[in-house]
Amino acid sequence: MYSATTTALTTLPPWLAILLVVTASLGAAVAVERVGVRLLRHLSSRTDSAFDDILVQELRLPVVVTTALAGVFLLTVDGGVLEALSVDTATRNMLFNRPALTLLLLVWAWALNTIVNRGVEAVKDGGPRFDFAPVFSNVWTLVVTAGTAALVLSVWRIDVTPLLAGAGIAGIAIGFAAKDTVANFFGGIALYFDDTYKIGDFIVLDTGEKGTVVKVGVRSTTLQTRDEVLITVPNAMLNPAKIINESAPGRRKRIRVPLGVAHGTGVDEFEETILAVAAAESTVIDTPAPRMRFRSFGDSALEYELLCWVRSPVRAAKATHLLNRGVYNALNEAGIEIPYNKLDVSINQAGEGVLAQPEPSTEPTPGDD
Repeated sequence: MYSATTTALTTLPPWLAILLVVTASLGAAVAVERVGVRLLRHLSSRTDSAFDDILVQELRLPVVVTTALAGVFLLTVDGGVLEALSVDTATRNMLFNRPALTLLLLVWAWALNTIVNRGVEAVKDGGPRFDFAPVFSNVWTLVVTAGTAALVLSVWRIDVTPLLAGAGIAGIAIGFAAKDTVANFFGGIALYFDDTYKIGDFIVLDTGEKGTVVKVGVRSTTLQTRDEVLITVPNAMLNPAKIINESAPGRRKRIRVPLGVAHGTGVDEFEETILAVAAAESTVIDTPAPRMRFRSFGDSALEYELLCWVRSPVRAAKATHLLNRGVYNALNEAGIEIPYNKLDVSINQAGEGVLAQPEPSTEPTPGDD
């Protein structure tokens, strides 16, 4: 059918054949725009997904341009109208084929790059799993740009061998100059695939820093501490580091509150009093239920530990503070003795004071962290 069409065109006067081809190409492009694209928009609007809307919007221009330029290739084909006008192949390629192919490559590359970038924008807010998606968007843009440039140079018959050699040398130089940046980039990708942490997680580094992950970038990860200070850590340093993710696999965190009570105290009454304090504290969740553990017999106290859970790691310090206050008040009201350090002072006949060794105590010292 294609050859029959070109043969039929060559039987017409050249100006009429060119007019028919141009008119048919433009008419087909208008039909695609007015009928085909509108129909696809109507169908995509009936779905809940945003991706089909993105495809229809971004593929509209390259499809219309491709339809409009179809006539160019029909006119310039061997045995076509332009050959009948004694236009040689080199001239046809230089004036028609190569510019048309270049335009098509640029339009389709732009559309494909935009589709991926808009898709990333649509999914990056869909959950913590997609927090690192912008990195892949940047990589895709780089690949499309390099690929399009190579294809355009190939269309225009430009030898890229010298360019590749120069690019190789430049790549080695850039690699040495930006080795830290490259290491951080691939370190970030490794952290993403390992699912080490995500935005909103509370993590503790082996260097002692801890905070909530607020940003996972190409080069670094940013933590916000409880003092509302931002800490930026290069991704390359996080890969070999020991990272404790206190928000995984669940958001809740168990806290341990050490307690001490004097020897001779009724342990049943003591445990009931402490558990009542934990049950009344709003920062402590009911499931799993708080529990008491008798750890050891101390020199001057029975050493206990209160185990309970809070909803997130950032609430642990406040919950410990409130529990310490509640336990102190409850034990005072119940008349249960809280051990503390004692000093025995002996006075000799010469009036010189001698301090005895202090008795050890296991009374906990309240603290934030």
